[in-house]
Amino acid sequence: MTKQKINRRTFLTSGSQMVAGFATALSTPAFAQAVNPIDEVLNQSPVEWGDRFDTPGQTVAAVRTAEPTLSPSTVSNIENAMQIYYGIVQRGGWPIVPDDQVLRLGHKSPAVVILRERLGMSGDLMQNIGVNDVFDSYVDAAVRRFQSRHGIHPDGVIGKETFAAMNVPVQVRLRQLETNLVRVRSMSGFLGKRYVMVNIPAAEIETVEEGQVHSRHTAVVGKIDRQTPVLKSTIHEINFNPYWHVPASIIRKDLIPKMLKDPNYLRDNKIHIRDLKNNVELDASQVDWTTDEALNYQFRQEPGAKNSMGSIKINFHNKYAVYLHDTPSKTLFGNSYRFHSSGCVRVQNVREFVVWVLEDTPGWDRFAIDEVIRSGEREDVSVRGKVPIYMTYITAWATSEGMVHFREDIYDRDGLSAMAPASTPVQG
Repeated sequence: MTKQKINRRTFLTSGSQMVAGFATALSTPAFAQAVNPIDEVLNQSPVEWGDRFDTPGQTVAAVRTAEPTLSPSTVSNIENAMQIYYGIVQRGGWPIVPDDQVLRLGHKSPAVVILRERLGMSGDLMQNIGVNDVFDSYVDAAVRRFQSRHGIHPDGVIGKETFAAMNVPVQVRLRQLETNLVRVRSMSGFLGKRYVMVNIPAAEIETVEEGQVHSRHTAVVGKIDRQTPVLKSTIHEINFNPYWHVPASIIRKDLIPKMLKDPNYLRDNKIHIRDLKNNVELDASQVDWTTDEALNYQFRQEPGAKNSMGSIKINFHNKYAVYLHDTPSKTLFGNSYRFHSSGCVRVQNVREFVVWVLEDTPGWDRFAIDEVIRSGEREDVSVRGKVPIYMTYITAWATSEGMVHFREDIYDRDGLSAMAPASTPVQG
């Protein structure tokens, strides 16, 4: 691919203030549609996965710290990163790594020489390591670091997903930083002593207290055609062992097609039909599933192992009727691509999350939460000292340590599609 020349004015906002000495950080390492929401419970085993970014390990720990994504210094951190990335642009950009074969530890290839150069330019590989064609342990650690910065499972293997992220031109990354600088500036005020931040393109949740991340939770967010909205609100209620009232959009898009395919679907998933107008419960055989008649009725799933919200629902007022919740399908948390919901947000390790939310609510410690879930009884708890929640869309940010993070612009809101290169199939 031909490296493009670029004009400084195209990328840098006139008001950005840069830190001149930050450019030296380059020489150091410190620098989709898949699952229906109501039927995946039939196909996924309820396995709990560990949050990758909280897993002990030098590579991951170096990438993610206790600094929140929306810290008081995030604006200046992004500005500093922009200066570095502009410098890379001025030097002609980084090379394109050949993606005709999967690269991993022990591999020997001319492509590894190019890979080393690419990782060195983005600060993932120390530039004094040397130049050779062997994928050694230094390169493996650098690749894992790169993957963690881009929200990719850090396995050290360069396959299709890692190649795609690595070969995004630096011009695109610079524009991405500029776009997100505007977003972060709009949220640079006081967010609260305690708050929750959902980063949609990262499919990740942070609980923040006194300016430090208390916990991070992997999330599953909305599909491309059922997007999770950007909003701000306050968490005011927790429902334990909740009912799930199926929204009209899911009745139309998922439930009706499922019933046409399997007439026993509602019975098997403990979903009841009610005609609210006449206050009577209906049998599935009384509904004409070849039409939209089902939209006239209420569909309610009982609490239990198959409930699509799992054992916990977290409520906050909003016009989109979305919420955070548990899920019986834990396996999706183990994927890098986690855009499977109909707009609501599923929370990994949700009990830990709720313990923190209810910290100031008397009588609701971890033991009490475990007990009520174990009982299977419905219970609603009002949250004392309502906790602010921010649903954000941030695809690029940087930390005070000079770590620059990028995520895929899954909903195409950065407006950079025309700048991105065409993907090349990867073999192996």
